[in-house]
Amino acid sequence: MTWHGLIITVVLLMFSFENNENQNDTSPAIVEVRYDAGQYQLFVDDQPFYVNGAGLEFGDISLLASHGANSFRTWRTDNGRDTGMEILDRAQEHGLMVTMGIEIARERPGSGRGVFNFDYSDSVAVAQQLERVRDEVIMYKDHPALLMWGIGNELNLEATNPMVWNAVNDISKMIHEVDGNHPTLTMLAGIHPELIQQIKDRAPDLDLLGIQMYADIVNLPRYLKESGWDRPYVVTEWGATGHWEVPTTAWGAPIENNSTVKADWYNRRHEIAIASDSVQCLGSYVFLWGQKQERTATWYGMFMPDGEKTASVDVMEYKWTGAWPSNLSPAIDSFTLNGLTATSNIELSPNTIASSSVIANDPEEDSLTYHWSVRAEATEVGHGGDDESQPSLISDLFVDINHGEVTLNAPSTPGAYRLFVHITDGQGSAAHANIPFLVTPQ
Repeated sequence: MTWHGLIITVVLLMFSFENNENQNDTSPAIVEVRYDAGQYQLFVDDQPFYVNGAGLEFGDISLLASHGANSFRTWRTDNGRDTGMEILDRAQEHGLMVTMGIEIARERPGSGRGVFNFDYSDSVAVAQQLERVRDEVIMYKDHPALLMWGIGNELNLEATNPMVWNAVNDISKMIHEVDGNHPTLTMLAGIHPELIQQIKDRAPDLDLLGIQMYADIVNLPRYLKESGWDRPYVVTEWGATGHWEVPTTAWGAPIENNSTVKADWYNRRHEIAIASDSVQCLGSYVFLWGQKQERTATWYGMFMPDGEKTASVDVMEYKWTGAWPSNLSPAIDSFTLNGLTATSNIELSPNTIASSSVIANDPEEDSLTYHWSVRAEATEVGHGGDDESQPSLISDLFVDINHGEVTLNAPSTPGAYRLFVHITDGQGSAAHANIPFLVTPQ
C-alpha cells in the first residue's frame, strides 16, 4: 500500500469511528429556552427545536416517528408496563425526544395510578414526595433522549390549596440543582388569571408552562392575554372535543363526534391556537397517540382499539411534515338510527326492530368493511383522565348486516346504550361513529 493509500484508509477509519461515536452518544442533550428577537424558542444542543409531538403512554413509538413527529410526552417515568429507561431508549432509537412526566400527588379525589386526596399542607408528606422525585430525576437525567421534565399533570383540577405550587417550585429548583440541562414545566388544566397569578407568585422557578385544553383551545390566545402570561408554553394536551364540552341526550349521554368531524377539528384547532403563535408557543403534544376507554373506547384515541389509524393521524402527519399519508382514512358522510341522528334523543322499545345506515367513502376507493356493535352506556366513569372500564358487548342483537346498513333488535333490558360502527379500508386505516339511544319500558 502506498503512503497516499494509507493516509486515505486512516482518514476513513477515523471518520467511521467518529460517526459511530455520534450515533452511540450517551451524553445528555443540552436543552434551553431562549428569548431572542421578540420570541421564545427551544434549543437542543444549540439547534432550534419546535415540538411536533403527541401524548403517548402505551402507543407505538416507532409509528409516531414514521408519521413525522419529533417528540412525545409521558405522564410518569414508569407507566407500569415499561420503565422510564426503556421508554427513553426506544425514543432515542427512533430519533425522538421525550418530555418526561413525573407523577405528582393530586389534591382531588380519584382512582387509578397515582396518589389522590393529597394534603399539600402536610410538610412531611410533601418532603417525602420531593425525595422520591429526586431519585427519579437522578435516574434519568443523563439520557440523550430527555427533552424536559413535566412536573405533575393538571394539579389545579378540583384543587383549592395553592401550596401545591410551592411544592412544584421546590421540585423545579431541585431539578435545576441536580440536572442543569433540561427545562421544567407543569401541565395545567386550562388557564385563567387567578391560576397564572398563583404560578407567578409561588412557582417562579418553572421555565415554561404546559397548557391543556380541548374545544376551548380556540380561545387560548385570548386567555393568555387576559391572564397576563407572556412567557413560553407548550400545549401539552389538545385534540378531540371533550366529553364535557359536547351536547348530551335527554338522559345525559354525551354525544361523540365521528372520526371525520374530529379530524376536521384537529386541523382547525392547530391552526387557530398553536401554529398561529410564533412568539410564546414552543409546540404541542396532541392527545392521544394510542387508544383508551374514556366515556367510549374511541373518544380520545387517534387509533382504534385494534391499532388502525383514524383521520386525525392523517391530519397530524400533514401538520408535522407538510405531506399527507399515502393512504388516507375513510370518511363518514352520515350515520342514522331509524332515520335519526345522534342528537335526536332516540328511544326504542325493548325487543323492537330498528334499522341503521352509515354512508362512508374512501379517498383511494379501497373496499370498506363495516363492523357493528352495541354496548351499554358507560356508567363507571372517572374524571381528569382516570382509568375506566369498557362496558361489555350486548350480543345477538343484529338481525341482518349488509355492509353499511343493518337491522337489529333493541336490547330487552331498559337502559342507555350506544350503537357503534367501525369502518376499515383493509390498509390499516379506519373511521368510527356511534349513536346513543335509550330503551324505555313498554
